[in-house]
Amino acid sequence: MALGPRLDLRQSQSLVMTPQLQQAIRLLALSNLEIETFIAGELEKNPLLESASGGVEEPDGPSVSLEAPLLSSETASADSLIAQGLGATDSPLDVDYSAETFIDDGPGDRAAERLPMADRGLGGSSDSGAGFGEDGPDFDSFASSEAGLHEYLMAQAGARLSGMDLVVAGQLIGQIDDAGYLEADLLQVAYNLDVPLYTVEAVLSVIQTFDPTGVGARSLSECLALQAKEADRYDPCMQMLLKNLDLLAKGALPHLRRICGVDEEDMADMIRELRNYDPKPGLRFGGDATQAVVPDLFVAPRGTGWAIEVNSATLPRLLVNRSYYVELSGGVHDKNSKAWLADCLASANWLVKALDQRQKTIIKVASEIVKQQEEFFRKGVAHLRPLTLRMVAETIGMHESTVSRVTSNKYLSCPRGLFELKYFFTSAIQSSDGGDAVSAEAVKSQIKALIGAEDPRKILSDDTLVDLLREKGFDIARRTVAKYREAIGIGSSVQRRRQKALGGTKAA
Repeated sequence: MALGPRLDLRQSQSLVMTPQLQQAIRLLALSNLEIETFIAGELEKNPLLESASGGVEEPDGPSVSLEAPLLSSETASADSLIAQGLGATDSPLDVDYSAETFIDDGPGDRAAERLPMADRGLGGSSDSGAGFGEDGPDFDSFASSEAGLHEYLMAQAGARLSGMDLVVAGQLIGQIDDAGYLEADLLQVAYNLDVPLYTVEAVLSVIQTFDPTGVGARSLSECLALQAKEADRYDPCMQMLLKNLDLLAKGALPHLRRICGVDEEDMADMIRELRNYDPKPGLRFGGDATQAVVPDLFVAPRGTGWAIEVNSATLPRLLVNRSYYVELSGGVHDKNSKAWLADCLASANWLVKALDQRQKTIIKVASEIVKQQEEFFRKGVAHLRPLTLRMVAETIGMHESTVSRVTSNKYLSCPRGLFELKYFFTSAIQSSDGGDAVSAEAVKSQIKALIGAEDPRKILSDDTLVDLLREKGFDIARRTVAKYREAIGIGSSVQRRRQKALGGTKAA
């Protein structure tokens, strides 16, 4: 065979993802609040984009009604011209926002209307302008949050200490964690500040007298001891009890009574006193304010089926300002400016289309989840069916990875509460009677119910739970019961027996 250069023509196929397609895929995995942040950035960059707000009444977000038989989850497109990708040649789409199509509110709006006027959120009232209620905005709600633990302690230190002692106090307070415990090495602090160790210890003694009582302790025993001293209950018996908290945790009350030299009544009184103390005094100041989870979807019963609606309250509606584009294009003559303006229009059109497609995809996936788990929505967690991403993907004709992105960081609000979409995808547990498989969440619910109803004098072991679950039709191994029990935060039979014993002591 002769060796030499030659030209060959080969045909092959490959998947090439454009930057816009990659961005559209990333949008699927974002929650509504994250989308809101993304849109805010796009509004700053693109002059042709604007958020629809103000005088025009906007329609609700995409929704679908699942009546029996279940209907299609497809919704009408927001802009047919944009869907065709007609770029610079498209024209404004005239929509009659006063039509009856947009008058009927969705489940989210109807739920708000049922609330008392004082409990409605923004936009809950039409006669209060900005929706703040009859008395206007509550400016107290905009005030800064309360001072944190460290600021509160430094204020007390400034009133009690001065000079080098105040510097030492600042170093120690800076190393107190959110629970109120000191994590510093006193010898290292003394070395770093070049002060005697007894000075650091003296300053710590002052800090331990600050409010809240127990702050600055280096262990749980010391924290409770500070509170016992404040309550004038730190006698020799209480001191021995605090030195042997490990025996109290194990429930070794007879041994503990011998060490402390008290009878059952005195021991019960001391334990009752300890229960009134705060083991983490710093947490009362909290940290960051707890943020409520905002649902991305609303599911409400409607007739014999279900209505599913995207929460449009957290998702601004974008519009392409075509009149502004026409105005700008009329005054632009150089090639670079025309290209930039065309890119802005194409980007704006694509973003509106991508957001519309995202919402329709979310509705489609959520509709199938509600269809598969309808018994859960009607009867509760015990009727949750085994469900996988593949099952949903095959039913709606999408890729499994797309369903995974849609269900990530998304929350669904229904009459039974607020659930993450991932919650509805659970593994299967085979039924012992040969019937349909059940969900792992249903088994966890049964375990929680059995343990919650157990007799304090007869704690159920994992082996006993296996037998009881088998009687209910759940054929699972003991190690699986232990795994599910730990997953829902329930201790072993030994730990529960110990807690019941301490609870009986408290009652005594």
